[in-house]
Amino acid sequence: MVSQMSRTAWPALLVSALLLAALQLWLRPLLPVDETRYLSVAWEMWSRGDLLVPYLNGEPYSHKPPLLFWLVHGVWALSGVSELAARLLPVLLSLLALWLSAGLAGRLWPGQAASVRVLVPWLLSGCLFWNNFFTLFQFDLLLVLAALLAWSGVLEALRAPLRGWLLVGAGIGLGILAKGPVILVPVLPAVLLAPWWARDSRPAGWLAWYAGGLFALLLAAGIALSWAIPAAMAGGEVYRQAIFWGQSAGRMVSSFAHPAPWWSYLLWLPLMWLPWALWPQLWKAALHGRPADDGIRFCVAVIVPTLLIFSMISGKQGKYLLPLLPLMGLLCARWLAAADHEARRYRLYYVGIALVFTAVVLLALPWMSGGPDWFRQVQLMWGMALLVWGGLFFALNLKLAAAVRGAALAMLLWTATLYLALVPLLAPQYDLAPISRVLSGLQAADRKLAWLGKYHGQFHFLGRLQGRIEPIDEGGRLYDWLDGNTGGYLLVNYKSLQPDIPDDLLIQAYRGGSLVLWPVSRLLKDPQRLDALSGNA
Repeated sequence: MVSQMSRTAWPALLVSALLLAALQLWLRPLLPVDETRYLSVAWEMWSRGDLLVPYLNGEPYSHKPPLLFWLVHGVWALSGVSELAARLLPVLLSLLALWLSAGLAGRLWPGQAASVRVLVPWLLSGCLFWNNFFTLFQFDLLLVLAALLAWSGVLEALRAPLRGWLLVGAGIGLGILAKGPVILVPVLPAVLLAPWWARDSRPAGWLAWYAGGLFALLLAAGIALSWAIPAAMAGGEVYRQAIFWGQSAGRMVSSFAHPAPWWSYLLWLPLMWLPWALWPQLWKAALHGRPADDGIRFCVAVIVPTLLIFSMISGKQGKYLLPLLPLMGLLCARWLAAADHEARRYRLYYVGIALVFTAVVLLALPWMSGGPDWFRQVQLMWGMALLVWGGLFFALNLKLAAAVRGAALAMLLWTATLYLALVPLLAPQYDLAPISRVLSGLQAADRKLAWLGKYHGQFHFLGRLQGRIEPIDEGGRLYDWLDGNTGGYLLVNYKSLQPDIPDDLLIQAYRGGSLVLWPVSRLLKDPQRLDALSGNA
């Protein structure tokens, strides 16, 4: 019966996830600077016909390996160059991750696979971080898939060593091609700590086990080097140094971006696991459940060391923990399934509290003084809708599988409502497609373009630009460039609104400030403004 429930639950999950994805892709533009940058790299590789070395703004781009760009090229080979086709790729990767996560339950708990498997994809899709992330054009979902493949190989190696270690090597190799050696952080603990977690299903010998792990690492290195060596030869000395140290191992030793305190992840992970972290029955099942089995110890053996290692690295972002969410889902599913009884029913008031709290915030935004202008534009109907939906969940009393599905669907509805309420108001500050088309026309007319500061590739894909936008980060270079390109244009990102900008210029609201396209000839006639820009370069 549970197996049948598992099969019939997948269509509802797929439909609900795809409906949410369609809404997100419809309402949300490509977000600068990450999404626009990564698609610009894919575009430049495509337009150059170069599958080996990623490029951004005419220069080798060493910050990320090429696997995501290759996948986009595969999609474009079928559809043609298309923003929608590229943005559908992470949706498909997310659905594949849900399926692999459910399949991992069968390897961790063969005897209880059906009862755990039915819960895992719903726990993941209902997680607020997951359902707000899975349509973003980022590298992290590829890392999740690589980790799932490697973990499956580790578990398979207990029974079929050769097949298992081949899977591990393939998973690590693909992970390196997806985001670099960071894939080793969630995978190596599963291999190294096997004597602790594999108590009931030990391999034939631990010496052979670690030899198999070494074989997998060598295989992974071979996969990664099959791209890295020819790319390094083609990309030049600076690119070679970057991909072999500066943007790979160097990031693990001393991260240079997104600094945060060491304890940040201890706070972020529970927040990322909302709403499930608020479910009292889940905490009760975890604290008073049966003694830990091999599957539970496997999840703990990966989650705890990974958290510790990531906490020691200065650079921190919530998305770095995304590979841990499938294991969180597996752990929670196992605890709930083990504690569940056939007649037991679960209340969803914690979901109702989350919806009602959000409803109150939405209803209060238009009346708040001192906030941004878009606060006053929030329509009250979305808060009222969440208030009604939240009230319904105080009355629900369901069996386990239905309770998990109901809570997950409520969180998908929560995300969809916030998108409908807020994203149309915020999107104009992030939609760079209109100005990108203007830049494309200027380049077609052979006008030179420059960006004041560090350029992140915001316009190249959206405008299908073929030429370079010159980044200017020094005041002296600004004067030199302007003097040599009197017919060109300078893009200036003002961090705050500028009321004194002439109305006849192209001005776009951008991330709380203004993006202004200055004709060079106008700037040269305004020395006072030019001196101010030079000081900000």
